[in-house]
Amino acid sequence: MKTFGRRNETAPAAAPAMPPVQATDVRPAGESPVGRLRSKVMERVDPVAASVLPAAALQVQLESLVHDLASRERLELAAHEQARIAEELAYDMVGYGPLEPLLRDDSISDIMVNGPNHVFIEVRGKMLRADVRFRDAAQVATIAQKMAAAAGRRVDESSPLVDCRLADGSRVNVVFPPLAIDGACISIRKFSKKKIDFETMIGFGSLSPAVARVLEIAARARLNIVISGGTGSGKTTMLNALSRLIDHDERIVTIEDAAELQLQQPHVVRLETRPPNLEGKGEIHQRELIKNALRMRPDRIIVGEVRGAEAFDMLQAMNTGHDGSICTIHANTTRDALTRIENMVQMGIASLPVRAIRTQIASAVDIIVQIQRMRDGGRRVAQISEVASLEGDVITMNDIFTFEFGGEDRSGRILGRWVTAGMRPGFHDRLDYFGLGDAWMRALADA
Repeated sequence: MKTFGRRNETAPAAAPAMPPVQATDVRPAGESPVGRLRSKVMERVDPVAASVLPAAALQVQLESLVHDLASRERLELAAHEQARIAEELAYDMVGYGPLEPLLRDDSISDIMVNGPNHVFIEVRGKMLRADVRFRDAAQVATIAQKMAAAAGRRVDESSPLVDCRLADGSRVNVVFPPLAIDGACISIRKFSKKKIDFETMIGFGSLSPAVARVLEIAARARLNIVISGGTGSGKTTMLNALSRLIDHDERIVTIEDAAELQLQQPHVVRLETRPPNLEGKGEIHQRELIKNALRMRPDRIIVGEVRGAEAFDMLQAMNTGHDGSICTIHANTTRDALTRIENMVQMGIASLPVRAIRTQIASAVDIIVQIQRMRDGGRRVAQISEVASLEGDVITMNDIFTFEFGGEDRSGRILGRWVTAGMRPGFHDRLDYFGLGDAWMRALADA
């Protein structure tokens, strides 16, 4: 298959795949030699044929073309510069331009593009400025639109906000002008290709063996769990680790805005919300998906992130036989998480009395796991609390584990330990039903 040829022309069968540059070629005023070289390479590329080639194979062919044209143009470019131009062109054609090397780097967890010359990354919890540049704001906008189009969505001035995901599961948020004053902004949350379990998290210092054992028992005893934390604190990672402990004979329905969970069980139904179409119709919210999930005979319902009126439907699911359900929310402490749930329920049903909402919460939620990204960049379980009961109009809570700060080492890494009062939880009868009551108390004693 021919890969290169002049655009919008039908070359005769005997014509060379890479025709020579004609002496009559017009050079735009003010264009740099490298810019002219890029333009001439693009003139000879068949975009349809190039789009089906692997990036590595395309880059090899582009390197040959760049070398040939650089010689004809008498441009003194070193071999590594020619290779870099070919790589950039290949990434532009079949990838996401300057972002492609960052997307391929597994050590990077977040990529933030604030403009053509302002790209930041997060590596091991630390924010760094990336040595990456776009040609101009138009290239940033083009790549943002390419990401949205790949997910079947659009982003432009008439629809300036979009959430989508890439083929590798990375979550993307785009803000387009006029909302983004300085040009299109792209925020990408990457997820590790390695499956992270509790053993790995212990190695990272995110929790202790005793905390891991308690969470393992909570998952196996089908307790309803809310994972709380700030943006980028590791809520999804914790949810994935907990989900690995679910029995393989259970039917699980997951509900997300942008699918990012990595469940390993064979019987999983994945549901994803849908944005409105060009006419502003056809939008499907999480609330509708949760209601529908109840008709799908699930053993457990997992909601990637509860952020609105669907909180009420999630509580209903937890209270109607779907024990072991898990969801995540944004909150700063376990007590704040209860307030957030209450406020979200009121968003959907303002007429519901506060006491009725709190009764639902107290009977539905068993434990809240608080995750925090600390100042050393490490993500740790900061608190695990039991939702005990409703006394009067107040939901009582008991701390199962709390992270106690103990200073820092020479490298600035925070030191500490997880402490517990060793109290018998209110759901101990349920633990006994699953034969895990003694194991729970032993885990607390070993802390």
